[in-house]
Amino acid sequence: MFDKIAEVSLLYDFYGQLLTKKQQNVMELYHEENYSLSEIATEFSISRQGVHDALKNAEKALYDYEKKLGLMQKFAASQAAIKHIDTRINQIIKDKKNNQNNDLIYKLQEIKDIIDKLEQ
Repeated sequence: MFDKIAEVSLLYDFYGQLLTKKQQNVMELYHEENYSLSEIATEFSISRQGVHDALKNAEKALYDYEKKLGLMQKFAASQAAIKHIDTRINQIIKDKKNNQNNDLIYKLQEIKDIIDKLEQ
């Protein structure tokens, strides 16, 4: 699937607002600002171990939210379905162009245009 850092970042995008303010701050400094544990510890006047524990607790909470709500999994499934639909529409358009069924082609092209906008 994703490497751990990318996965945690994606989970944070989905569920970050559900974390405590302190967990959000620690996660943002570590994952987005690339602060070290020591730098974050200095920022919050806590130990490196305290930062490490806060990160692990936040990550655990994110994984728990995903396990319960499954938003990231649903999002990935939706993206896969859209890609599959897009591929099928492309094939139908290609097949139907040879038969000159312009009404069907026009309708399929409208659907494809909507899908293309979703992917942007």
